[in-house]
Order: sequence, then C-alpha cells, then structure tokens
Amino acid sequence: MEDDIICTEKIIADRKTFFLDLKKNVRGKVVRITEKVSSNRDRIMVPAEILDDFIAALQDIRETLKQEQEEQEEQ
Repeated sequence: MEDDIICTEKIIADRKTFFLDLKKNVRGKVVRITEKVSSNRDRIMVPAEILDDFIAALQDIRETLKQEQEEQEEQ
C-alpha cells in the first residue's frame, strides 16, 4: 500500500521551502516534514501520536526566542 496524503501545507522562507504532509500508511499516520533547498531535500517523520508533544516543544522554543529578543531590545 502506498502512502496516502491526507493534508499538505507549504511554507516558503527565503531560499528554503518546507512541506508538511499528513500521511497515512499501513503503519499509521505520520507528519512528514520536508526541507527543500535548491535540489536538496531533507525529511523527518513525526508519528501522529506524538504530534502534540512535538508542537509543545516548538512552542517552548518559540517562547524562549521571544524572551531573548525582548531582553536584547531592553539593552
């Protein structure tokens, strides 16, 4: 059975393009994140059952970045 794409999102940032694909296969659902730079592609797979943890970790990183930016602005 081939992977079935349920949903796709695309983010363009400078010279990089990111594709986020929710996919379903015989093993379950995963989010495949692909980074494309020129003709190079790198991919990671995040199992759907840990997606909440993955998003929470990204939100923690975003908050840390915000705090650092605010501290730099205060200086």
